[in-house]
Amino acid sequence: MKLFLKTLGYLLGVQILALLFMTCFRIEFFFSVRSQLGADVVGRTGWIFKSFLHGVWFDNVIACYIMAWPLVVACFVSLFDLWRSWIYKAFNFWFVFWYTIVFMGEAGNIPYFNYFSKLLNASIWNWTEYGTTTLGMIFGEVSYYIYIISFIIAVVLFGVALHILRAHLFRLTDENIHEMSFKGITWPIRGCILLCSVFFLSACLLGIRGRLGYNPIKVSAAYFCTSPVLNNLGINPVFCLLTSTLDEMRPENKILHLMENDLAVRQVQQFYSRNGIDSISPIARKIVPQGRPNRKNVVIILMESMSAKLMERFGNTKKLTPYLDSLYSQSLSFANFYSAGNHTNHGLYSTLYSFPSIMFRNAMKGSDIPVYSGLPTVLKENGYSTMFFMTHESQYDNMNAFFRTNGYDEIYAQENYSKEKIVNHFGVPDDYLFSYALPVLRERAAQGGPFMATLLTISNHPPYVIPEQYQDAELQPEEQIVRYADDCIRQFMNAATQEEWGKETIFVLLGDHGKLVGSADCELPESFNHIPLIIYSDDIVAQERIDFAGQVDVAPTLLSLLNLPYVQNNFGIDLMNERRPAAFYSADKTIAARDNQRLYVYNAETQTEFCYMLHEGKPQETVMSPEFVTLKNYVYSLLQTTEYMVQQGMTTD
Repeated sequence: MKLFLKTLGYLLGVQILALLFMTCFRIEFFFSVRSQLGADVVGRTGWIFKSFLHGVWFDNVIACYIMAWPLVVACFVSLFDLWRSWIYKAFNFWFVFWYTIVFMGEAGNIPYFNYFSKLLNASIWNWTEYGTTTLGMIFGEVSYYIYIISFIIAVVLFGVALHILRAHLFRLTDENIHEMSFKGITWPIRGCILLCSVFFLSACLLGIRGRLGYNPIKVSAAYFCTSPVLNNLGINPVFCLLTSTLDEMRPENKILHLMENDLAVRQVQQFYSRNGIDSISPIARKIVPQGRPNRKNVVIILMESMSAKLMERFGNTKKLTPYLDSLYSQSLSFANFYSAGNHTNHGLYSTLYSFPSIMFRNAMKGSDIPVYSGLPTVLKENGYSTMFFMTHESQYDNMNAFFRTNGYDEIYAQENYSKEKIVNHFGVPDDYLFSYALPVLRERAAQGGPFMATLLTISNHPPYVIPEQYQDAELQPEEQIVRYADDCIRQFMNAATQEEWGKETIFVLLGDHGKLVGSADCELPESFNHIPLIIYSDDIVAQERIDFAGQVDVAPTLLSLLNLPYVQNNFGIDLMNERRPAAFYSADKTIAARDNQRLYVYNAETQTEFCYMLHEGKPQETVMSPEFVTLKNYVYSLLQTTEYMVQQGMTTD
């Protein structure tokens, strides 16, 4: 009995030790994201304390999962007197192995949350096939080193602490185990061991479930206040990763179901005033413009993480984007323009093919390449040559296969560039991308015929590689890189507009998505999706439009400016002649719709709705009302119809 009790003491010590280490990571997390808390939240010590209590609650779930097997073994060998010294060594190995993985998730979650304002979730598995690129991103960004170091220190200290804990409780060999064995013990004593085993195993099972009641613990249990940062602070990131991954594996979650397909399609037809074309889709229509086509070249620049909140026009006071601000005032620009999602693949997919993104789903991936009609295919059918320029490897996010299948003639990627120009695992910097593209575009223009070129920048993405002349001690690295990215665009645009082909070109500049700027003021901060849209050409009248718009509207608007006929089979509108009642967008497992006064957000992971009134652009949480139901129906029907059309293969003309 003595050996059994000592073993239980050892396992309990491991449990407490693990909770302490995970709490230390949560403290590090808190101080890392503290700047995202508003002033009214920082002072709420009760809220902060409750977040940490929730954190221990969720941490204990993970700890009980890890503890379950050693506890079962301990109870079994105690009942049948099978103890050997190597079992304790196996326990130590088990704990060190699994907590190394847990601590890796805890440490990695901090920079992930700082960048996406989301905990680790199933979307990270989209990057696993790009191992070297992902590792390069992690180890190439100096600011991540503190989290890598904290992970290493935690693993080493945890291993040492386990050794000390074991040595403090007992020094066991097979000989003294034999002396403490149960041979000859009475059945009443063995019965006590059985009862203790049942008690501790039941407690462990309860810890895994996280709560009494019908349903086990879910992420939504951590939501208790209006601060999304504090709500997320109370969730163990490994728990979030596991549950979101398991959710994605469930058949019912493979296909989005926000509402019935028939109802969604009918509502979208009403929103867009379309009856559809039976042989194509319920929202398809023929566009037959009057007059001759305007066969100008098209150059689209998708700027990495370019939130509108980085521009002076939208309130930034650090003058990070002097060129974009200047170009914005000289162009057809849109003040209420939103990205479809919060990842680059979303921005490309929606901008070029006018389909909304379905939360964190990457619609371009998969060995069975889907076929879409969109801007590249329509322009190619109208005699345009089409090119795509990226900084990284062409296979990243399946871009090479997807774009070549869907309208692009040529792909220029890391494989085409000088090896000495590659600065990290995302390839070449923005200035090289633009300098490489200029002579290619010049040569294509000399061959005659219009062209379309898409350029995808990357420098405004960790790991930041900041040239010396752009380094400024008064700015953070993430601000210095924005100033560099802005100047790269200035140099390209100044050079391109001086050339003959540039004078016959429509330039389109927009963010692929935004990024967190300032504090997280609601469940889905606006800066993640609010991006600039700038359309510049010599013969386009400069004006700022305040209509709501999104990336899905870029292609129809451009085709309207080009006055080209085509069959439209997508979710975009022509912003020159149509209006949206609201903006809609998503970010991982969150979807949103907003108008001038209201913001509706739905977190699909927690199945929680958030309603905000907008006062001078700042959200204030309120209760559901008929106006919010209208916004909800708008975004639900659009995304559900998107899902229906994708599943039915209605993505081409």
